Amino acid sequence: MGFLRTQAVRQELAAAGIADATLQSAYLRARRLNAEHGRTYYLATLLLPPAKRPHVHALYGFARYADDIVDELDPTIDVERRADRFTRWSEAVLADLDRGRSTDPVCQALLHTIETWQLPRSHFADFLHSMRADLVVSSYDRYADLAGYMWGSAAVIGLQMLPILGQAGPDVPQPELRRRAIDLGLAFQLTNFIRDVGEDLDRGRIYLPLESLRMFGVEPAQLAAARAAGTVDEPIRRLLRFEIERTRTLYRSAEQGIELVHPTSRDCLRTALTLYRDILLQVEQADYNVFARRASVPLRRRARVAGLGLVRARQARTRYA
Repeated sequence: MGFLRTQAVRQELAAAGIADATLQSAYLRARRLNAEHGRTYYLATLLLPPAKRPHVHALYGFARYADDIVDELDPTIDVERRADRFTRWSEAVLADLDRGRSTDPVCQALLHTIETWQLPRSHFADFLHSMRADLVVSSYDRYADLAGYMWGSAAVIGLQMLPILGQAGPDVPQPELRRRAIDLGLAFQLTNFIRDVGEDLDRGRIYLPLESLRMFGVEPAQLAAARAAGTVDEPIRRLLRFEIERTRTLYRSAEQGIELVHPTSRDCLRTALTLYRDILLQVEQADYNVFARRASVPLRRRARVAGLGLVRARQARTRYA
């Protein structure tokens, strides 16, 4: 880590009042997970006030940590045993949450963030429940079924963020604020599902609702063949076009919630929403071929959007210091 970056990290931890060396190390671990695996999310986080950044890193780091455990459990072990192993790990995490202490660095940062912002334990129980589903469920028949999974994998993460982001004022309607946060979490998750169709097939999973496949005459075997060939046909294009429009509807709803959060947090959300929504545009520009390569937003575009957001974010922090 370069000198300037080290200084910036120390300033963030100091601004958040995190002085204990062990806790600082835990937050740094979570920050590295965020920087290595969530480029767009991490970039947007840098637009928040320094005191809030470590807590967002803690939430992301834990989510990524759990996801990695699911994906990296030995595939030669049968599903039931892998699920049992994850269940034991997740129960240990929930026990740590109840005790308020842990020996795991990522969980240490998470526990401190939960205590700082009084985040509900149920959000993390729901998240871990959805992560376990990845070991035992390979597809979802209806969108309603998928939405049940996404409640734990995405919606609760949007809700976890709300106390950290803050709200525009005391009169903000809480049901609307929660609904917009949930819609943003769902939109992010569906964007991942669309972008990662090929990679998910490699793991034996299909996250596009099977009812959508049936609507456009697409069989799961066709998706597997498209992945193997690195090509896409017209029924799959129509399927992805439909799912992209569903996702954009959620983005339009979520966008209406940006003005409901504190002004110093708005550009973080706006930047994340803009860049994640751009992934859908990249899928379209690739003629919906999500099988040959992973769609990503060009570096120049990310730098431009983040740069403009950073200017506005600094102005907001000055105005509301």
